[in-house]
Amino acid sequence: MLLPRYLLPLLILFFLLCLPVPALAEASPCPSDMVFIPGGTFTMGSDNPDFVEEKIAEDVTVSSFCIEPHEVTNAQFAAFVADTGYVTVAERPLSQAQFPDLPEEKRAPGSLVFQPPAEGMQQVAYLSWWHWTPGANWRHPYGPDSDLQGRDNHPVVHIAYEDAAAYAAWVDRQLPTEAQWEYAARGGAEGWTYTWGEQYSAKQANTWQGLFPFFNTKADGHLGTASVMSYPPNSYGLYDMAGNVWELTSSWYTVLHDDLAHQHDPTGPTQAASYDPKKPQDGATHVIKGGSYLCAKNYCSRYRSAARESQAVDTGTTHVGFRLVKAMAPEG
Repeated sequence: MLLPRYLLPLLILFFLLCLPVPALAEASPCPSDMVFIPGGTFTMGSDNPDFVEEKIAEDVTVSSFCIEPHEVTNAQFAAFVADTGYVTVAERPLSQAQFPDLPEEKRAPGSLVFQPPAEGMQQVAYLSWWHWTPGANWRHPYGPDSDLQGRDNHPVVHIAYEDAAAYAAWVDRQLPTEAQWEYAARGGAEGWTYTWGEQYSAKQANTWQGLFPFFNTKADGHLGTASVMSYPPNSYGLYDMAGNVWELTSSWYTVLHDDLAHQHDPTGPTQAASYDPKKPQDGATHVIKGGSYLCAKNYCSRYRSAARESQAVDTGTTHVGFRLVKAMAPEG
């Protein structure tokens, strides 16, 4: 018997509605602009002899949490500033109380900007590519003559820790711990060096191609920061967990990991214990993760999941940003 023509679409719709819904399509416990990360145990850090600060690799357990899929963008940070009138650390003049011996002309607001060596130079002093630049801040990432035109979706930079914390409070979220960040970056894959696997690829992350700091071939299409989500996500659907900009965490930095063995939701050492012998002038510093567009094979190479560095609390740069997490409500 032939069915009336109008019944066929109804039968197809009924059939589709009866199909089981995949688990991934179930309602997420996270806000719509965040990604759910299921809790679990993973090996945090590494025993790579070339990177002492990543030792010792230990099993750590992390509870479920929500995380933003990409770094906080200029557009998102601009909305925060428009709503609150917030002024970042880089936009404030240096106070006489904090810097009593600093001449008045050097108290102008500013931040650290990367500048490659002059053409033709073959040797430079370590870190000499960083220049204190008056007028550099999140609105003017490369100095007072730069702006955010065409950069709305680039990660916001020149953000000091208190700036990121203020934004986090505005959206009722938190900076991730180092353990949360690394667990999310690994995407559920145990033992991978990179967020995507074992082999480095310029197509997977915004990093430096060429001989740092002298020339960048832009083989990945970018000389500086890239728009978020320009590269493939990891297995959890998170973008730029390697390269683009370093990301702030809430954990204080020490040269070696705390004794992490079998810890549950470790937050890191205390502020009093924080110290980086490579940067004694910085005092207590926070852990940053993920590497940046300035990381190259011949320098830094910290676009690996276990990689970590320290960042001064009161300073921003052209290659440090952040993303946020949200703790899950306790059950029961």
